[in-house]
Amino acid sequence: MASPTPQMQRNALAPGLLAAIALFLSPLFNGDNIVATIIFYLVPILALIVAWFAWQARQWWWTIVFVAIAVIWNPVFPFGFTGQVWTAAQFVAALLFIAAGILIRNEREA
Repeated sequence: MASPTPQMQRNALAPGLLAAIALFLSPLFNGDNIVATIIFYLVPILALIVAWFAWQARQWWWTIVFVAIAVIWNPVFPFGFTGQVWTAAQFVAALLFIAAGILIRNEREA
């Protein structure tokens, strides 16, 4: 029996939480080690996944935010940011991933 209210699902929650964990841990692994390289690949990939889920949920404003995050954290042409501003940017991006994971939701398809 179908419920009268549509069921909602949060597809962006898992990639958002994974990216937030990576961003919260990234200040511990600054430098040219393998963990920093993995984070520089993981964050933009997860940002594009969250952007895609935002697009599917018709919440295009989140798409703009996460495409920008994917560009800033891209491993192909890195910007080379350092210092406290970069650490604060990682913290803000982690909070954005968590907020998007909670707020982006769409109707569950049967």
